[in-house]
Amino acid sequence: QLQASGGGLVQAGGSLRLSCAASGRAFSSYDMGWFRQAPGNERELVASVLSDGAKNYSNSVKGRFAISRDNAKNAMYLQMNSLEQGDTAVYYCAAGEYSSNRYTSKYWGQRTLVTVSS
Repeated sequence: QLQASGGGLVQAGGSLRLSCAASGRAFSSYDMGWFRQAPGNERELVASVLSDGAKNYSNSVKGRFAISRDNAKNAMYLQMNSLEQGDTAVYYCAAGEYSSNRYTSKYWGQRTLVTVSS
């Protein structure tokens, strides 16, 4: 089970930190990811942190967002800086597998809403 939190309303240029808490003993074996979906858009992979610690980012957030995980706490984080109105979306955390540049989700967390105002 995955529980996402940390969303909210922030002004453009501000920062937020999302957290994803996981239950179960297999957390460290999963490749973890943050997805987002804006109204009218498809869900997109924003960032992923693999079981070996490797990290990947979408071009739209590279240099502004930082993903991390703490296997001892069964937790994953997304530090979002220099937020833009285009970052407004519902954010989801996921546990799955990243292979051949493709992420396949096995478990989805509850969503958390991020709203960036002008």
